[in-house]
Amino acid sequence: MEDTSLLLLLFLTSLLSSTTNQASLTVSLSSSQMFEGQSVSLSCEEDDNSAGWTLRRNTSDETRTQCGDGWGKTAGSTCIIPFMVFWDTGVYWCESREGATSNSINIIVTGGAVILQSPVLPVTEGEDLTLTCKTKTSSNLPAGFYKDGSFIRTEPGGHMTIHHVSRSDEGLYKCNISSVGESPPSWISVTEKPTTTRPPMTTRSPMTTSRSPCTPPPPDTSAPPLTSDHFPLMFRLVCHLVVFCPFCISTFIMGSLYRHRTRGNTLNSTGADGTEYKAT
Repeated sequence: MEDTSLLLLLFLTSLLSSTTNQASLTVSLSSSQMFEGQSVSLSCEEDDNSAGWTLRRNTSDETRTQCGDGWGKTAGSTCIIPFMVFWDTGVYWCESREGATSNSINIIVTGGAVILQSPVLPVTEGEDLTLTCKTKTSSNLPAGFYKDGSFIRTEPGGHMTIHHVSRSDEGLYKCNISSVGESPPSWISVTEKPTTTRPPMTTRSPMTTSRSPCTPPPPDTSAPPLTSDHFPLMFRLVCHLVVFCPFCISTFIMGSLYRHRTRGNTLNSTGADGTEYKAT
């Protein structure tokens, strides 16, 4: 219970100390738990310049103390702790002169016989999480795994993998190796998967299909397309021509016949004896 309270306190302080991420904290560890006597180096790294950043920590005995102030040795932007002990358990982060802070890292140091190897940094949603229960001499012994005090399962090889983690997988994990001991609990954080912006949709040209010889070729794209507004006009023009042409032709024929008949009726001829003859 005391270990759990300490871990919860460390987690809360880590949230308070990770307000900005202008620099990143890297550590020479692959696990957040370690045995006493191990060494560790922590570095403050920034894209353009790492100068001006100081490594600080919160432990159960001290708050916001910096590297070199009773613990660790500074080497530029790196802090080296050659011999870790139990009271080095705490939250570590980088801080600038202006008060900006980096990401924070929880480090747990135990004098026990078993540790739980878990990621130092938070796990991203969708990734696989592997936890290993190990002793100082072996990492493949059968072990039972727990989350928030509840038993999950026993793994014969001492490794448990959670596939495609989600936010519901966050919590305090620990492991137990029978007849050897139990590890301290470690808080596993899961961060939201970054969203990616989809590229704009592009219109694909339709596939070219074969056409029969009777099919007219497609219109020339250089000329303006023939819109539907032109079709009523063309249709009306054709109708007028169809109706008007026969009317003109019949009128012309009737006029010609009428003139011919009128001229025939009015032509008269006079004989030698004075008799008037009508042309037929």
